[in-house]
Order: sequence, then structure tokens, then C-alpha cells
Amino acid sequence: MSANKKIVILGGGESGVGSAILAQAKGFDVFLSDNGSLKQKYKEELQQHHISYEENGHTESRILKASEIIKSPGIPNEIHLIQKAISKGIAIISEIEFAGRYTSAKKICITGSNGKTTTTSLIYHILRSAGLNVGLGGNIGRSFARQVAEENYDYYVLELSSFQLENMYKFKADIAILLNITPDHLDRYDHDMQKYINAKMRIIQNQPEEDAFIYWNDDPIIAKEIKKYDIKSQQYKFAENKGEYIAAYSDNNQIIINTPKALFNMEQDLLALTGTHNLYNSLASGITAKLIDISNDDLRRSLSDFQGVEHRLEKVAKVRGIQFVNDSKATNVNSCWYALQSMKTKVVLILGGTDKGNDYTEIEELVKQKAHALVFLGVDNSKLHKFFDGKVAIIEDADSMEEAVKKSYKLANEGDTVLLSPCCASFDLFKSYEDRGTQFKQCVRKL
Repeated sequence: MSANKKIVILGGGESGVGSAILAQAKGFDVFLSDNGSLKQKYKEELQQHHISYEENGHTESRILKASEIIKSPGIPNEIHLIQKAISKGIAIISEIEFAGRYTSAKKICITGSNGKTTTTSLIYHILRSAGLNVGLGGNIGRSFARQVAEENYDYYVLELSSFQLENMYKFKADIAILLNITPDHLDRYDHDMQKYINAKMRIIQNQPEEDAFIYWNDDPIIAKEIKKYDIKSQQYKFAENKGEYIAAYSDNNQIIINTPKALFNMEQDLLALTGTHNLYNSLASGITAKLIDISNDDLRRSLSDFQGVEHRLEKVAKVRGIQFVNDSKATNVNSCWYALQSMKTKVVLILGGTDKGNDYTEIEELVKQKAHALVFLGVDNSKLHKFFDGKVAIIEDADSMEEAVKKSYKLANEGDTVLLSPCCASFDLFKSYEDRGTQFKQCVRKL
């Protein structure tokens, strides 16, 4: 059947090319189409696999002959081509949905507005360090589909964004982790928070009783939403403090993880990751580890030697007593809130980029308490000025990373922290948040 079934891949990044490789391996007639230009490495890969593709535009007539369309997560469902395909009865699915059909590996899936990359990376580190045969994918690293095509793992640890969750229907997580839900990507969801929440809650779909659902007990949105669902999977809650039915928490400078299979404790000071938000990430990771029988010694070692994630509260350098911290991955307001909350010094804060429908009220008090100067780095800083002008004594603008770093350095006093935690997407001045963070580090090291 697959030999006659036409699969069209929309989007030629890592997700799309991985999907194309898997679809071809499973005997489908594959065509990849990208509205923009493909990276050279992906073109070469498609050519090596003899996969038909186009770039810089979509041939609608060819695309609409598909039996099924695998859509890259960055493409909204609302675009004309997708809507036309839906009207013709063509199924639109995600790479994760497609790849999930072809593996029997256990899938540990992590979502949340903040902390998902760190938690995904930490869980992967724990499992890999314990000697398990495990792959890392989803919104991080090599695509899940590519690995299903080319590898044979027993476990996958998958970071899933709301965009990836949108077009998943029969896929299920063996362990689903929901860290938090705060406003993000509202430009994608018609500025309707409920639509974004609904996408996040798809992490628990299709889970039977033998599966696990791990979530933050104190998140008000999660607490409200779970009442709407008939959740069959086993629920494991984590929280900062001990409470009824809490599986993981901190108490008297110890972290405690209590599951039906095991009891684990460890000194909180020995955790590699610091700050309240990272405590939650460590607790969620610890529950996961104990549910799959990672030994206490292996878990303790991994929680204490994890190196962290690049561009997430990454200490870059100390220059004349001023600490520079790269938190370029903070592309929403709540991420910046966590970063500011973890600061023990006065701050010069670099904000700005492509606004995603942000409400800066959430960080207003922390900014007033901790930041004595702001530097706005973006093409259009008008919304930031409208909100923050008059609330912080010194506010300056920069239209390049070099200018932002130099101005921040001049504004900072010895003992301060210069914090890049932009609250915004990066696409006005940079290729990605990684590019933004890398440029920040390069400019700091030139001081």
C-alpha cells in the first residue's frame, strides 16, 4: 500500500528532511516542498536519498495530490495551502505523529512554556549516564523521524512544543511531563490563550492507565485544565513544598522523590541546576528516572554533574567584576521572570526582539526590584518603551548586539550582572535565539 501512497512534506528543515527520509525508508512516494530556500546540507541529503523536492515556493497542484501531508511545526494550520488540503480531505499530521507509528520504543515527552529544553536534556543525561539505549529528539537535536529511520533506540526523550502537539492525533507518550503553562506564542493562536492551552494539554492524549502523567502541582492553569479531562494515566505531581499526593518536593534542604517503586532523597545544594525553576526541572526529571528504575546512585550522580543547556542562564564571563549571563533562550515573559528571580545581584537587563503578544506586567515588579538599567535590543522597541518608561531610571536602545553589550557594560557597576533575557523571539535582528546568544558571548569576550 505504501508504495502507492503519496506523502508530501511541507518544510525542509531538520523536521521535514527527517520525515522525508523515514517516509522513503517505509516505501512511500515522497515529495518535499519548502516556501523558502533549503540549507545546502539538507539539499545534499535529499539528493543522496533520491528524494524529490522543491524550494522557494509550493507547487500547489502537486501538493494537493498527497494522501497525507507532514507539516513542519513552524507552519501554521491557517495558511491557504493547508486549509485547501483539509477541504480536500487530505490528512495533515506532524513529524512526531508520523514517526511514532514506526517505533515501539518508550517515549518520554516533555512540554511546558518554560524549562522543557533543560528538563528534556537532563532526563536524556540521566538515562544515557545509566547506560540505557536512548535517543534525544523533538524540538531539540536530530529529528525524531530521522532517528526512527536510522537508529534502534529503546527510549526516546522528546521535547514537544505546542506547534508539534497541534497535529498529533494517535501518538501517545508513555511518560508525559507538563512543566507549566504561561502565555507564549499568542501571535500564533489569535491572541487566544485557551487555544494555546488546548495545544499544550494534548501531551496527555491517548494515555491508558499504565502510563504516567507528571505535572507541576502549583500551576493555576494546569490545576484548572486537568479537571476538564478524564485522565486515565497515573498522576505524579511535583511542587516546591511537601503536600498531600505530592510525589516530589523539597524539604529541609533535601529533595524527596516518592513513587510507588522507590523513595529517593538528595541534598538540594548538590543539584547541578540552581534556582526555583530548575528545582522543578530536577524534580520532574527525578520522578521520571524512578519510574523507569534508574538506581539512586545513578540518579544522584546525574543530577549533580549535569552541565546545563547553552543559552539558558549560561554564565559567559566576568569582566572587571561584572558577570555576563546569556539567557537568550528566554523568548517569553515567564522565562525572563524565572531568570530575574534567580539573580542575587543588581542587574542590567537586555530585552527586546520580535514581540509575540507579550504582557510585561508579570516581570514589572522584579524589574523594578532588580534592574537599575534596561537596554532594548530590537528593530521596534516602542512597546517596551510604552510599558517601562518611567519605571526604571536608565533605559537605552541598541540596534546590534555589539552596541547592546557595550552599553550594558558601561551601565553596570562592579558586582552587577548583565543579563540577556530578551522576553521576545529573535527574528528581527538574528537568525535564531542561538545566533543571538552566540553573538552575545562573542561580544562579551571582546570586552
